[in-house]
Amino acid sequence: MDRNSLIGLLLIGAVLIGFSVFNSQNIEAPEKSDKSDKKKKVEVVDEEPKATIVPEGYVVKEDSTGAASKDTAGNIVYVDSLGNDTIFTEKITPIAEANDTIKAGNDTLQPKVAEKKPDLNEKYGILAPKAVEGDPSKVEFFTLENDKLKLQISNKGGKIAQVDLKEYKTYQDYDKGNEATLTFTDDNGTKQALFFDMNNKEYSTSKFYFEKVKQTDTELVLRLSASATDYIEYSYILEEGKYDIDYTIRVKGFDQMDKSSVALYNDMKIKPSEKSMTEERRMSTVFFKYNEDSYDYIWENQEKIFKLEDKTQWVAFKKNYFSTFLISDDGFEGEGSYIETTKLEDEDYVIECSSLLFLGLSDSKTEKNIKWFFGPNDYDLLASYDYEMEDVINYGWGLFRWVNIYLIQPIFTLLANMGMGIGIAIFVITLLIKLLLSPVSFKMYVSSAKMRILKPKIDEINAKYPKKEDQMKKQMETMQLQRESGANMFSGCIPMLLQMPILIAAFRFFPSTIALRQQKFLWADDLSTYDAIVSWTGDSFITSIYGNHVSLFTLLMAGTTLFYTWYNSSNVTQPSQPGMPNMKVMMYIFPVMMIFWFNGYSSGLSYYYFISTLMSILIMMAIKKIFVDEEKLKAKMEALQANAGKKDGKKKSKFQERLEQMQKIQQEKQKQNRKK
Repeated sequence: MDRNSLIGLLLIGAVLIGFSVFNSQNIEAPEKSDKSDKKKKVEVVDEEPKATIVPEGYVVKEDSTGAASKDTAGNIVYVDSLGNDTIFTEKITPIAEANDTIKAGNDTLQPKVAEKKPDLNEKYGILAPKAVEGDPSKVEFFTLENDKLKLQISNKGGKIAQVDLKEYKTYQDYDKGNEATLTFTDDNGTKQALFFDMNNKEYSTSKFYFEKVKQTDTELVLRLSASATDYIEYSYILEEGKYDIDYTIRVKGFDQMDKSSVALYNDMKIKPSEKSMTEERRMSTVFFKYNEDSYDYIWENQEKIFKLEDKTQWVAFKKNYFSTFLISDDGFEGEGSYIETTKLEDEDYVIECSSLLFLGLSDSKTEKNIKWFFGPNDYDLLASYDYEMEDVINYGWGLFRWVNIYLIQPIFTLLANMGMGIGIAIFVITLLIKLLLSPVSFKMYVSSAKMRILKPKIDEINAKYPKKEDQMKKQMETMQLQRESGANMFSGCIPMLLQMPILIAAFRFFPSTIALRQQKFLWADDLSTYDAIVSWTGDSFITSIYGNHVSLFTLLMAGTTLFYTWYNSSNVTQPSQPGMPNMKVMMYIFPVMMIFWFNGYSSGLSYYYFISTLMSILIMMAIKKIFVDEEKLKAKMEALQANAGKKDGKKKSKFQERLEQMQKIQQEKQKQNRKK
């Protein structure tokens, strides 16, 4: 490899690395309106007040929010019985366990854990009797269950505390043969509350106990009552065979409440369920869809707050194979509403997703109907809801998504419904695609064969015009040779472009389709994740760039790609222009890089590319041995060239005429430069 080729390869690598770094950067969070400032209080929804050591005869002075008041230096301000402010500048420390006295400054004071209880009536008004602070031990859980879901709903805030998907299990349970269900989120990872303003105070339903009003096999009604005419009611309805819950919020009475301020806050830390936590986090994010627009989302693996700007039909917390949706037919309000993603280091959870959605209530509209979905990212299932929910499945964009939806997905579903094993189905769909594209492969081979036959004559033309100023002559003579012989170096590019959408579409399809999840094939125990034949622990340089395992399907894919590259290397013409990178070298580097890129990817994807490349090799061999006789093709091309030379006055193509005109202009410039 010469210096210019090396520089070209390094520049290409720098561009790829730069693009990856650019996509991984967090996008600056937009400013939120006044309504969305509720987030500051949402973050401490479940925080309990901490005990404060208070000297005898003093109480902690509270600020307007009820928190301990502090001076500019951060010292807590105390108030004595006369109402005078006092600050103890020395740290209060215990001096004897026997009598538990505490020394502050020069005085010995009796310690006292602050026993002053907040005035619940002053803090919560008519809702004070339902406050959790009054008795934190009254937490209860109610169960709604069908053949698909099991919901645990807490009376504290009336929230959905835990969701189990009964037809699915985690990779760990699958690997061990356990019969456990898959938990999407649990009580420790969920926060759900209504926020509203009343009497110039902000309230959160997470601070109060709801009472059970009604419970049947399919319905649960919880109510937060201030009186017989003032209450907030939640209705959950879960029917058999459904992944969705009809969730209705009713606000009755509360004349002092600002109904327009009512917003539903939902925060979930999503539990892991797959073999690779890294892959789960890479594919997890929040999607949303405006009522009058297509879907959008926060970039995967980003940490960001995004302000919603219009009526929003649904918001989805999505990871690779499962999602939860909040859906409203008439839409959530755009002003003040936002969605957010937060990266987590905690290995118990994949990602934290949250949303604050204003319900658009008023004195005349006191009820909001919402559909809450918990389920798999199954294309047909999500498409059946007619909300374009299937768009959360990452099948690519534009043409590639169309190929997946209208070609690969229907064929794959048909084969799976026939009872065919997933590994065999991938083989069959690959075979069908290759047979469909075989005419394209034939055209590509014939084109490359013609260029290979012409190569000696093209080399003679290159030797004939070695000088840089003769590049135009060399190009014209080469094109004339190709035209007279019935060859075209670009004729193989169009068939290749026809294949690219399918190859790229498959890159998105197989890692995203839930049909591969926990499906065994040969040595792969789960086609949705990597097939490790060797694994190791510990951190090292190799682990950081390659991973802690070896995927066999990835090695087979890279090996067949390398063989295919070698088999077709004679068809690749090295550009004669100086400074152009060596194409053959680049083609050999690519299979090697695939080993690193695909090692942690879905083994189903690597298996597909392995089978696809292997079939390409076999088809090319069959074309070469059976369908194309290069000696006859060479004779035919020579006959065409001979006949072209006998024809006088043959009309030139417009492109050739333009080249000749450019050549004349170039020659004139060269003559003028010599005169100077």
